[in-house]
Amino acid sequence: MRYVRGVNAISSADADVAVTAPGRVVLLTTSHRVAPGLLSWPAWQALRAADQVLCADGAHPQLPYLRDAGIAVEETSPTAEELVAACSGGRTAVVVATGEGEPALTDGLARLAGSGRVSMPELELLPASYDLPGARLLDLVQVMDRIRDECPWSSQQTHQGLAKYAMEEAYELVEAIEDGDRDELREELGDVLLQVVFHARIAEEDEESPFSVDDVAGTIVAKLVHRHPHVFGDATATTPEEVKEHWLRTKAAEKRRASVTDGVPLHQPSLALAAKLTARARTAGLDVPLPAAEGIGYELLALAARAESEGVDPEAALRAAARAYRDAIRATEGAPDRPSST
Repeated sequence: MRYVRGVNAISSADADVAVTAPGRVVLLTTSHRVAPGLLSWPAWQALRAADQVLCADGAHPQLPYLRDAGIAVEETSPTAEELVAACSGGRTAVVVATGEGEPALTDGLARLAGSGRVSMPELELLPASYDLPGARLLDLVQVMDRIRDECPWSSQQTHQGLAKYAMEEAYELVEAIEDGDRDELREELGDVLLQVVFHARIAEEDEESPFSVDDVAGTIVAKLVHRHPHVFGDATATTPEEVKEHWLRTKAAEKRRASVTDGVPLHQPSLALAAKLTARARTAGLDVPLPAAEGIGYELLALAARAESEGVDPEAALRAAARAYRDAIRATEGAPDRPSST
């Protein structure tokens, strides 16, 4: 959208007059997730060629950069009639949209166009900056900052106090995956992501060794690049097995562990722990017999080792069996087949 130069051009309220040689109105939108001043080349062309540039928000973050670039911006909020009048005679006006996107102005232009009583200028929506993939993560970081500062509950939380929620959210994510519920999957992924951002925000306040969500992201990026030499380096891998070999080899070199059991979290669910230990031993080529002792625990260990050797996740297998048993219980009770989530 481009506007006529001069305040007088948009101050005449009687814009009912038929306009000859309709001009052009450009609505310039920008993303708050992109640094101010980083506009597309078409946006800069439209701004420089405009007869008039208008912005209703005098505190708009783009204004200092536009003025530094020599663009004269008028801080005004014209009505649709005034804007159409400003574009008479083939002139062009650019409206730098506020965060809300100028709904009152665009609605007014739509009503004018539908009335048929005014010769309308050419209308164009021009995005001046675009969100890159992942840009909404910046919103999450900003929201988390504010909640940490202003919420009486969130401001008091610690890593230790939040640990249980991370486990709960991880289990709910697994449940959504196993249920095949896409809406639940999206929501639970967000809940898990919240735990990461929350812990990173708390970590910023540590007096001895603070780190931020950017440090967290940087660490995992560096790890992924290093452990995928077949993608980012000169190594080759054509099968999933070769990829796994690369991963384990680079991980072993990084960690310099004395035992294949180092790094296996002992607080994970018992079946998963047993399967992980047997997998580590098998991958390392170690022939380690299972403990020959009596008791249910050792029987479960043997079952977990058998499941792992057959490529079965014992946790998932037992969950599936338990869910089938739950359904059988509900059928006996005459309860609905699928209970609502709590």
